[in-house]
Amino acid sequence: MDGIRVLEVAQFTFVPAAGAILADWGADVIKVEHPVRGDTQRGFINMGGFQLDPNRHPLIEHPNRGKRSVGIDVSTPDGQEVLYEIAKTADVFLTNYMPQARQKNKFDVEHIRAVNPNIIYARGSAYGDKGPERLVGGFDGTAFWTRSGVGHALTPEEIGGALPQGIPAFGDSIGGMNIAGGISAALFHRERTGEAVEIDVSLLSTAWWAAGASVTQGMETGETMRSLMPGTTTSVNPFMANYLTSDGGTINLCIVSPTGYIRDTWEHLGLPELADDPRFSDVMPLIQNAEEGVRLITEAIAAKPFEYWRQHLKTMKGQWAPFQSLVDLASDEQAIANDMIVEVEAADGGAPFKVVRGPVQFNHEPLETTRAPQASEHTELVLMEVGIDWDRIEALKESGAIA
Repeated sequence: MDGIRVLEVAQFTFVPAAGAILADWGADVIKVEHPVRGDTQRGFINMGGFQLDPNRHPLIEHPNRGKRSVGIDVSTPDGQEVLYEIAKTADVFLTNYMPQARQKNKFDVEHIRAVNPNIIYARGSAYGDKGPERLVGGFDGTAFWTRSGVGHALTPEEIGGALPQGIPAFGDSIGGMNIAGGISAALFHRERTGEAVEIDVSLLSTAWWAAGASVTQGMETGETMRSLMPGTTTSVNPFMANYLTSDGGTINLCIVSPTGYIRDTWEHLGLPELADDPRFSDVMPLIQNAEEGVRLITEAIAAKPFEYWRQHLKTMKGQWAPFQSLVDLASDEQAIANDMIVEVEAADGGAPFKVVRGPVQFNHEPLETTRAPQASEHTELVLMEVGIDWDRIEALKESGAIA
């Protein structure tokens, strides 16, 4: 994306996450923030029950790494003119403001295309830019988790309620990647045809794509899938279940197709005799005797601690995984080997701040990134780049149009 400029008028995580991915890929992403308060998310002091340090802020660093920040009051005519001057130099305009705000502040597609007909205009929304709820806002907790059916599917029926979303900005980050992919396709299309298109991605459509196979099954049968309570399984395959270790850990076996894995699996589970037991030595009898197979595996795994299985199963041919927390993953040797974590300079000048790298890697090379900008950190630099002289910058500052 070197040489591509993205003008982002967006806040929170959905849509800014797309800008972060594009910045990781080399684009020059200019983030427009309110000149006084900045991105509203900068003011968040709590995430999932944890207090946040405003100078080491995950909800700012994650979706804003690698960008430059310009403070513009887009509600003022002077601010709008500055926005247009940057837009003239941009390839992509990226926003998650609602239609009424885009119209009121004159940065909807017709306003931006009036100054740059070749710009790709990308919108992120809760429920889509068409239909009766086009003007209704939402967050990933409402559109991605709750309304989409994802939260319902992941909540065991026996709980008798609804599980809250346990990962803030979960759908936002997934949706941001969808937008980045759409922008990439649009840039390719423009290169091929000269046509600049509009892009729309919603949190609702993101959730349905992520759960697409289950949604399709539900539309086909009228029945919905639900997560099961721990310790219960309806699997007809004993090699596909969660099993508790002696110290309360969990090992997930996920050998979807046991053919070719049966003997090796029983040997690794400390039950080599079952490889020659006619009840468990082939796929069909394994399925027919699944309940007894689950019982025997449950007893075997419960006899030893989590760390034993975590090390012992590394040589098993079949698929499995240790049930880890998000914190555990930070020290996972495989995650580290694949460059999933990067350290960036901290805004407070303290120890480096660890952030998650974008999931796409080119030529096995880890992508480099920088910290998220402080609010309005690059205003003067960017405005001078687009040809605004210092006297006008000073006047715009005095009027409050920029910061």
